[in-house]
Amino acid sequence: MLWFLSLARAERIRVTAYEDAPEGTMDRTRFTRVVLRPKVAFDGDVDDAQIDSLHHRAHERCFIANSVSCPVEVESRQ
Repeated sequence: MLWFLSLARAERIRVTAYEDAPEGTMDRTRFTRVVLRPKVAFDGDVDDAQIDSLHHRAHERCFIANSVSCPVEVESRQ
């Protein structure tokens, strides 16, 4: 979320709300898959391609996503 907000701010896109409902799948001792489903509201119109780009770039920079050994998927929801 913090990377998303930072990148949006750098592009002068005002985020008015951000929430997520992450889900993780575990085997007996570790996560095997994580899915993020962020819901974002903006002040003004932001096109889907721009939102997808923000999610993608934020995911690439995320310390947690880059620290785990399982896939972390982002399902963009508006």
